[in-house]
Amino acid sequence: MILGIGSDLCDIRRIERSLERFGDRFTHRVYTEGERVRSDRRAARAPSYARRFAAKEACAKALGTGLSQGVFWRDMEVVNLPSGRPTMRLTGGALERLRKMTPDGYEPFVHVSLTDDPPLAQAFVIIEALSVAEASALRQAPP
Repeated sequence: MILGIGSDLCDIRRIERSLERFGDRFTHRVYTEGERVRSDRRAARAPSYARRFAAKEACAKALGTGLSQGVFWRDMEVVNLPSGRPTMRLTGGALERLRKMTPDGYEPFVHVSLTDDPPLAQAFVIIEALSVAEASALRQAPP
């Protein structure tokens, strides 16, 4: 069952200006260490940060809170599964909200789609709940 859907469109130029103007102050406020390491090693640094920014906004919308009610930027981290597919690692207030919105007997899965076509970056987030049996079968299926 779908628990939440969020999308966001981000202007890469806006992120680029924030990186130039505020540098580490901006990146340390919004992004986790893992996201900073991953984005900083890319030649196209601003688009990488912009995709992650859009994903955080989309995730906050899918959680139904936006960036309020105890959900903060660094509570949502874009990570990649071993297959390379992006997902979100939630901590703090975001994880607490996810737990509250997930029915008993179900496990949440966060699906993420990221893209950019300069000057824009876009993200979609779908939060899905699968029964414990469905989740177990999914984890055992070959990639």
